[in-house]
Amino acid sequence: MKASDFIASFLKKKGIESVFELSGGMITHILDSLNQTTNIKIVTMHHEQAAAFAAEGYGRITGLPGIALATSGPGATNLLTGIGSCFFDSTPAIFITGQVNTHEQKGAKNIRQLGFQETDIIAMATPITKACFLVNNPSDLEQVFESAFQIACEGRPGPVLIDIPMNVQRAQIEIKNSGTANRQHTNIDGGKISSLIADIKRAKRPLILAGRGIKASNTQKLFDQFIENTQVPVVTTLLGLDTIGYEEKLRVGFIGSYGNRWANIAFGECDLLIVLGSRLDIRQTGADTKFIENRIIYHIDCEQGEINNRVTGCIPILADLNDFFEQFNQKIANEEFSLKEDWLLYVNGLRMRWQDTNELAPLGINPNKFMHALSQGSKAAKVYLADVGSHQMWAAQSLEISKGQHFLTSGGMGAMGFSLPAAIGACIALNNEPVVVLVGDGCMQINIQELQTIVRNNLKVKIIVLNNRTLGMIRQFQDSYFESRYQSTYWGYSAPDFTKVSTAYGIDAITIEDPEDIEKGIAWLWSEENKDHPQLLQVMVDPHTNTYPKIAFGKPITEMEPFAKPIDMEGT
Repeated sequence: MKASDFIASFLKKKGIESVFELSGGMITHILDSLNQTTNIKIVTMHHEQAAAFAAEGYGRITGLPGIALATSGPGATNLLTGIGSCFFDSTPAIFITGQVNTHEQKGAKNIRQLGFQETDIIAMATPITKACFLVNNPSDLEQVFESAFQIACEGRPGPVLIDIPMNVQRAQIEIKNSGTANRQHTNIDGGKISSLIADIKRAKRPLILAGRGIKASNTQKLFDQFIENTQVPVVTTLLGLDTIGYEEKLRVGFIGSYGNRWANIAFGECDLLIVLGSRLDIRQTGADTKFIENRIIYHIDCEQGEINNRVTGCIPILADLNDFFEQFNQKIANEEFSLKEDWLLYVNGLRMRWQDTNELAPLGINPNKFMHALSQGSKAAKVYLADVGSHQMWAAQSLEISKGQHFLTSGGMGAMGFSLPAAIGACIALNNEPVVVLVGDGCMQINIQELQTIVRNNLKVKIIVLNNRTLGMIRQFQDSYFESRYQSTYWGYSAPDFTKVSTAYGIDAITIEDPEDIEKGIAWLWSEENKDHPQLLQVMVDPHTNTYPKIAFGKPITEMEPFAKPIDMEGT
């Protein structure tokens, strides 16, 4: 069997229905085999970074590895930002790069390059992948792909890179149909689960912190059952926003550097914290973690290094969430939990006192109010995708994400340019169900070329460009620490009229700038005439609109700007 035909059949056997790529000479064999021997959809992007983000969007929705292909040299290196995004945000993915023929590789020679576009992508990608393979022996190909698929999905999911020389792709190989090992289960100390049960019953102010690990481990239904059984209110991280529906009684809100003020206060005042699938990074806790440690914390995570890392004194439960929920449920067969009504009443009082829509009083459109209106008018949306910056935090603070809707953004990498290509992957994974992109003017210009990919595939991608004509989050940073010197954010920066750009690509677009036009603009997106087509809505926001609340750097998470002031310059 031709090696490239095997690669195509392997992906098909594993349930992969779409792959993302930008063609180049060193992957032509694989592309031809995919086209000739399978019905896998080949989605051609206009930049390899976009192909990587599209694969990430596909992987997050399906739970299967997203697949992106690129040629050697610049094609491979252009994948790196998307590979890192998958690595930091626990997204299963397999990146396949073409490499020069084995006889053209420099090997141990003390030269920079032998073959044209020869690049050591393995060395570059190793720190941001779970594994990398250079397949110089065609007979290794089958086992490498089996291992790569398993590694990408097991434990904490993440990316794997396979680099394949062109002569290996066209070689004839013998297929052995080797299988993969079953997932290893972890037996958790029963005493710890018993203690957790007792502490939940004893606590007066318990909270669950829900992170991306819930989605990454495909345990959403088990998590739903866990909160139904325990009746513990839930705060979420940025990447865990979609783990609990906006309408659910036990949902508190979003915590972190730009979290809902009431949720951060609740986070700071709880007496029991159950951390599920979150690594408690600085954007979640703030720089000062001492106040968090003054309570009982159970940290459930599948990676030993993440527990008692920044936040110490946690009771560790090292386990996959599937094993944790299964063994917890076995323990509570005869247990009953009660809702802490006084605690929930107190939290809801905080929510009323510190409403997200009252944090800002901008000229023109209030972004937080816009997010609520967008949510109420976008019930048909299956996914919201936010890029990186002020609009990302306005979305996290105020979107009303219903049960069953997804929220995708770039967390650990924080990569501007993520949302538009990731929306392509998500939309295709959902068989062209509608998705909503929330993107700032700065982010939009990074992968704007993918508007053409959306048009070519007639994808139901609704694009909201929040255009404040500045790089707003950095501009706010300059207000705080550089006496409002706006170099490269407002000074020396500009953005086009995105309605004109969109129209040039063949996507209908309108602009709104008056608060009175918000409902009309949202209705236009979802009108009977427009609902099955891509649309772009440009929302003009005053350049000096800040993102509040925001943790006052160096202070506890409960002390937030603009009422509290930072005591040091932010280092992150």
